[in-house]
Amino acid sequence: MSSLLSQLTSPGDVKTLSRLQLAQLAAELRDQIVQTVAKNGGHLGSSLGVVELSIALHRVFNSPQDKIVWDVGHQAYAHKLLTGRLAQFDTLRQFQGISGFPKRKESPHDAFDVGHSSTSISAGLGLAAAIDAAGGNERVIAVIGDGSLTAGMAFEGLNHAGDLKKRLIVILNDNEMSISPNVGALSAFLSRQMSSDLFLRFKKETENILSHVPGFGKDLVSLAKRAEESLKGFITPGMLFEAFGFDYFGPLDGHNLTELEDTLKNLSQIDGPVLLHIATRKGKGFAPAEQNPPKFHGVGPFDAKTGEVLATQTEAPSYTAVFGQTLIDLARNDDRVVAITAAMTEGTGLKGFAEEFPQRFYDVGIAEQHAVTFAAGMACQGLRPVVAIYSTFLQRAYDSVLHDVCLQDLPVTFALDRGGLVGADGPTHHGVFDLSFLRHIPNLTFAVPRDELELQRVMLTASRAEGPFAYRYPRGNGLGLSLDGPIEPLEIGRGEVLRDGTDVVIFALGTMVPEALTAAEILASRGIDAAVVDPRFVKPLDTDLICDKARTARLVVTAEENALQGGFGTAVLEELSEAGIAPRMLRIGIPDQFVEQGTQAELRQLLKIDAAGMVEKIEEAFNR
Repeated sequence: MSSLLSQLTSPGDVKTLSRLQLAQLAAELRDQIVQTVAKNGGHLGSSLGVVELSIALHRVFNSPQDKIVWDVGHQAYAHKLLTGRLAQFDTLRQFQGISGFPKRKESPHDAFDVGHSSTSISAGLGLAAAIDAAGGNERVIAVIGDGSLTAGMAFEGLNHAGDLKKRLIVILNDNEMSISPNVGALSAFLSRQMSSDLFLRFKKETENILSHVPGFGKDLVSLAKRAEESLKGFITPGMLFEAFGFDYFGPLDGHNLTELEDTLKNLSQIDGPVLLHIATRKGKGFAPAEQNPPKFHGVGPFDAKTGEVLATQTEAPSYTAVFGQTLIDLARNDDRVVAITAAMTEGTGLKGFAEEFPQRFYDVGIAEQHAVTFAAGMACQGLRPVVAIYSTFLQRAYDSVLHDVCLQDLPVTFALDRGGLVGADGPTHHGVFDLSFLRHIPNLTFAVPRDELELQRVMLTASRAEGPFAYRYPRGNGLGLSLDGPIEPLEIGRGEVLRDGTDVVIFALGTMVPEALTAAEILASRGIDAAVVDPRFVKPLDTDLICDKARTARLVVTAEENALQGGFGTAVLEELSEAGIAPRMLRIGIPDQFVEQGTQAELRQLLKIDAAGMVEKIEEAFNR
C-alpha cells in the first residue's frame, strides 16, 4: 500500500482524497507522530487525539487564507504534517529544527505563535476583526482544549467575541469527558441538522413570521427560543456558551471524520461566533498513551513499540523530584504547609504530596493568577502556601505576585521549576526572565540554589521565612550529591566563597556555579587565578562579600542563566556603583534575544555560558 502522507505537498491535496482513503491517512499520521516523538520527545497524547480533526479542518477550510489557531500548540503535529513539513518532521524540537509549536516564521499555515495556554480565542477574534475591517471573508478557527478553558483569558475572549459577533469558529476539544453512546449519537445528529443551511433559514423565517403576529408575536419568539434552548440544554452542556452569545453545537465524536466534516461545512456558512464541542481521546491509536495520558502529555524519548520511556544516563534524581520529596518532609513537620499548582501536578513533582496530603493540596487548573492570589488568601489565615509553578508560567501572574503577595508582605513561597534554559520546548518555555522581573519587587527574598542539596536548604529556609520567598531550580537531574544528612537552613543574604583567587572573581549563580568551577580550573592552567563565589541570593545580595572581592580583583565576572537585562549581573553592578567601586566588569548570561530550541547543553554552548564559553570570554576580557 503506497503512502498517502508522502504524496501530500499542501493541505489542498487532502481535499482530493476519498473518504475511504482518510482512515489510511489518519493511521499514517499517527504512526509518523509516534515514531518521531519516540525519538525526539514531545507532546504526544494531545496530537494523537486531534488527527481526525486536523484532517477535517484542512478538507473544509482553505489554509493559509482561512486561519487556524491552535491553543498552546501541543496538538499541532498532525497540522504540521498536513501543511508540507513531512520532510523536516524528524527535526521536530531539535536544534535548528522545526518547532514543537505553531510558529509564523516557520510556515504561512501557522496563523499565530503559541506555547502558553488559553490565547487562541483572543488571538482568533483579533484575526477575525482585522479580516472584517478589511472587507475579507476568510474564516478563523480557534481550537482550544478543555483544560485551557480553566484560564480566565479564555472566558474574556468568549465574552468579547459574543459581543462583537464576528465570524469566528471556536472548537472545544474535550479530551476528558466521555459521551455515552445514546447522548453522543443524538447530539451528533442534532448538531448536523441544526447547523444546516436549511434549518437555519427555516429558523430565521419562523422567527420573522412569529414576530409579526399582532399582540403577542415577541412572546411567541421568546417561547420558541426557550424551547430550543431547553432541548439543547437537556442533552448538551451548551447553555454556558449560548450565554456568551455563541451558537453552540455538539458534543460530537471527535474521531468520526464524516460527522466532523459535514458539521464544519455547515458551520462555515454561519455568520457570527460559533462553538463546536467535540470529544476526543488523548493518545488515540497508541495504547500506552491512551492508558496513561499524563505520562504521554509531554514525554521524553521512548520505545515506540512498548511505550517504555528510555532511562537517562544519570541515576541522580531530578531537581523536580528532590523538590517534591523535600516538600513532603517539610509538610510532615509543619501542618501549615500547603501546596498549590496550576494544572501541573506531575510536572512540578507534587503527585506524591497530593497522595499523602490530599486535604492540603490544590490544583487550580490553568489559572496562574488565581493560584497566586488564592495562596495569598491562605497566608492571611496563617498557612504557609507553596506555589509550585514553571518559571515561564509565573509571568502570567506578575501582578498577583506584586500586588496580592508582596505588597502585603505575606509568607507565600514561589517554587520556580524550569528556571533557566529548558531545552527542546524553545523560546516559549525558557525560564530566563524570572530574576529580572522578580528581584526588584519589595519584600521578596529570591534564592538560586546551585545543586540539589542547596535546594533542600533553601526550601527549609523559605518555610521559616516571615515574608514572600522565591527560589528557582533548573530542569533536569541534580549532581548526584548525598541527601541523607539533616538539612541545615541558610542565613538569608549570605553567599559562599567556593574557590579563592587573586586575578579574577566569578560571581556565579545556580547552574553557572559548576560551570564556573570548571572554568576556574582551566583558567588556572593558563596562568589566570580565579576565585568563584556563590552569592546564593539575588535578593538580598551579600553586599559585603561582593564588594570585598570586587575591590581586589583585576576583573569581576557575573554568570547567570537569565537575561542580562535587569538580571543578577545588573544587580551586582548596582551594588558596586552604590559602594563607589568601579572594577572592570564582564557579565555572562542570556543576551537580548529569544533563545531557540535545542538541548540544554547545545544552547549553553551556543550562548557561551558553559565552562568553555566562560573561559573564552574571561580570557579575552582579562587580556584585553
